[in-house]
Amino acid sequence: MTGSFFGYGSLVNAGTHSYQNLRPTTLQGWRRHWVQSSQRDVAFLSVTPDPLSSISGLVADVGDIGWDALDLREAAYDRLVLDVEPLSGVAMYKASAAAVSLENLNQPILLSYLDCVVQGFHQVFGTDGVRGFFRSTSGWDTPILNDRATPLYPRAGLLSDTETALVDDHINMVGARIIAPT
Repeated sequence: MTGSFFGYGSLVNAGTHSYQNLRPTTLQGWRRHWVQSSQRDVAFLSVTPDPLSSISGLVADVGDIGWDALDLREAAYDRLVLDVEPLSGVAMYKASAAAVSLENLNQPILLSYLDCVVQGFHQVFGTDGVRGFFRSTSGWDTPILNDRATPLYPRAGLLSDTETALVDDHINMVGARIIAPT
């Protein structure tokens, strides 16, 4: 089965996958937010409808890699098909309602995950894209676990000094709290 998907988090970082025909785009009417789940030990990005917001991301073709591999990567998410132009018919992953906890499970955001996402946004959209990512994402009251020295995120990569400074500056901009590993 062929088709395309819209990635709005780590899938924006082309260094984390081999999908082809990457196309930067903006999706109107959605907002990113951090969620917690009994299916994971850490917070992760999802989306929610928001008529006053928009999010940038990448559209890519699933190609020969196939949906099964992408569904496995996006465990705890449901794949939905967008019906808004210009992305009508494109798939997007949203945290499964059954997986998301409405109570605070005290699950942190991994800094290595955030670094990966911001690196992708910087490479594709530049400094303005990084600012847009932070502004179009809610849930920054979730603590961020500083795991840079020993990354827990499986697709973590090395950041340049510029990218590290961008992440750190924007964490300060949104008032997020960094916690040390235990």
